[in-house]
Amino acid sequence: MAMPTMIYGHISATQATSNTTRFSLILTQQHQEAVLDHHPQTKTLNKANRLAESLAHLLHLHIETPPKTNNPYFSSWNMFTEENHSTPTTSPKEIISEKWREIHGSNDWEGLMDPLHPWLRREIVKYGEFAQATYDAFDFDSFSEYCGSCRYNKNKLFDVLGLGKNGYAVSKYIYAMSHIDMPNWLERSHLVETWSKDSNWMGFVAVSDDEETRRIGRRDIAVAWRGTVAPSEWYEDLQRNLEPIGDLDAKVEHGFLGIYKSKSDETRYNKASASEQVMKEVTRLVEFYKSKGEEVSLTITGHSLGGALALLNAYEAAKTIPGLPISVISFGAPRVGNHAFKDELNQMGVKTLRVVVKQDMVPKMPGLVLNEGLKKFEDITGTLEWVYTHVGAELKVDVGSSPYLKKHGFNLPGFHSLETYLHLVDGYLGKETSFRSMARRDFALVNKACDMLVEDLRIPSCWYQLEHKGLVCNNHGRWVKPRREPEDIPSPTREAEAQGHALQVEMQSDYVPSISKIKCEY
Repeated sequence: MAMPTMIYGHISATQATSNTTRFSLILTQQHQEAVLDHHPQTKTLNKANRLAESLAHLLHLHIETPPKTNNPYFSSWNMFTEENHSTPTTSPKEIISEKWREIHGSNDWEGLMDPLHPWLRREIVKYGEFAQATYDAFDFDSFSEYCGSCRYNKNKLFDVLGLGKNGYAVSKYIYAMSHIDMPNWLERSHLVETWSKDSNWMGFVAVSDDEETRRIGRRDIAVAWRGTVAPSEWYEDLQRNLEPIGDLDAKVEHGFLGIYKSKSDETRYNKASASEQVMKEVTRLVEFYKSKGEEVSLTITGHSLGGALALLNAYEAAKTIPGLPISVISFGAPRVGNHAFKDELNQMGVKTLRVVVKQDMVPKMPGLVLNEGLKKFEDITGTLEWVYTHVGAELKVDVGSSPYLKKHGFNLPGFHSLETYLHLVDGYLGKETSFRSMARRDFALVNKACDMLVEDLRIPSCWYQLEHKGLVCNNHGRWVKPRREPEDIPSPTREAEAQGHALQVEMQSDYVPSISKIKCEY
């Protein structure tokens, strides 16, 4: 979803509380001096008040007493914030090498979701953060000539976003376009001179490094797909017709397939479709690591539209590379195809885990009425090829389970936000269990692009933005749009050259330096 911007110009509640204490000490000291000097007490207190007030204005502080709360989680505000700010945001990495197949759905996650196994929770969050990276690095600025691109080159993407310790390296970026009318999914620049008028950066392919590979028990290829900017708008306009995919009766929503398959020789980035780009890279990596005798898996993730593209990607990968363990971990994904599509995925062994927020409307579309619920009437109606159905196992989480989230009102962006999903997964224990008290993921992330956190937490809404909304002050004192570093400017020629160099290095060596050099911290 979009990252709305706002000016964040006030100081946090903890700072304000700290300064209030400091001003109280000033008042006390002034009062004590007044008694010793035998000056009138009222006059001295007035001076002290004026001093405190002047300092407050100087520092632009808005000091107020923290409101009382009935929430037991925040009954002692100072103690709560201090404890929270001193807690690591991640749990220790467990060695799951002997159980990775079960964690990735070999038994359809039976016995692992209620209660939620901690190893599975960590893996879900890991892939969810890959999907979140596709939003955090995306250039939404319509006044930028690079609108619709990734802000960073693939060699530093994870480091810039704080994902360098995950033990993966990005090997390729994916770009998508569409000849089909899908309102508002494609971000375009208002400028005439732009990096691309037809394509958007849509995600990436990454691969586990040597240490992460040992921890998880196989060489994992991960593909992350970006979702839409305004799901509440374009889901209303989804066309309902299904389009054949494959050689049998499987059909999928034609808008999703259009984004996945569209290409044009007239474009810079989509002379090859997103489908062709991702499958060429996945096939290359699978062949390379299998030639070294390694076990390889493919894990595909995405949120919203990204979850739909992940399922199409899994279907094609299963058709193209038989026998490859493939799993999909999606968040807030819509229905994609009909029953035949679901059956084919199951027959090919694709394992899908759908994470769904109970209050989110997007997973209920398309097919709000005509969906898998009609299957029980097949004896009367026969097989309904035009009915949408979900695929795989479902992990349903509830906004009402978290003491940190607002419970009232209809907040579609908040319910659908990937950060809300990750917060709820991190706190989920089971269907009949309360929110996990040892949840470590920073709850402040929930409000990056929405307003879902309770007021007691003092976290501003939509706080995630570029400093100064992307403007920088140049040497002449002018506030201007910054120039990107040369290596961060989209360039199909440079990316092709880098890909060719990587292939040459692989042919001459037993390892891939850009992958092996990353160290995985436990």
